[in-house]
Amino acid sequence: MSGLFPRDRAEVAPGAVHVPEWLPVERQRELADACREWARGPVPLRHTRLPGGGVMSVRTVCLGWHWQPYRYARTADDVNGARVAEFPGWLAELGRSAVAEAYGTAGGAAAAYAPDTALVNFYDGDARMGMHQDKEERCAAPVVSLSLGDTCVFRFGNAEGRGRPYTDVRLASGDLFVFGGPSRFAYHGVPKVLPGTADPAVGLAAGRLNITLRETGLGGPTGRG
Repeated sequence: MSGLFPRDRAEVAPGAVHVPEWLPVERQRELADACREWARGPVPLRHTRLPGGGVMSVRTVCLGWHWQPYRYARTADDVNGARVAEFPGWLAELGRSAVAEAYGTAGGAAAAYAPDTALVNFYDGDARMGMHQDKEERCAAPVVSLSLGDTCVFRFGNAEGRGRPYTDVRLASGDLFVFGGPSRFAYHGVPKVLPGTADPAVGLAAGRLNITLRETGLGGPTGRG
């Protein structure tokens, strides 16, 4: 359907860039296979429990650093106490390519990008993500978001609060979304997943995978190499 109805690259807000169909299907399948391996552990895919007692509807596994509300640690003390899987160098290189695609190579932002953690979120057809900021990181490097599987409605807002103005963007399998600069701390969320919209060639029977790459600023290995 994308050939009949092409989707255009768009700057949704200053520093927030959507690149449809950035990943070819073969690369999407490789990433989906990698996500399956990461989901097995050493820290398995899990529903994150919030401090107030609520449980997130998405399931998450982390690489490099373990995120739990609202901090990072090397070990998953809220799950099984194990050290999280290492953040692979090839994923950092993919992140640099993504930043170059979004912003170009002028100014050195892509070359300097050194993500050291990834949050892999799995959405089934009923999962949602409320409006939130990614603000536990100690630096303002861009966030790189890669989508696999079912299409979702991605709501991208502003840095002042969870309400309007915001823009709803459909993120399909293979899409890239990068947000940095003035939009780095914008609120964003996923109000809806559209079941049955994935290409079977990606290798996901159902659901959506979202891989977000981040630079924590916490020191230690950067994922290069």
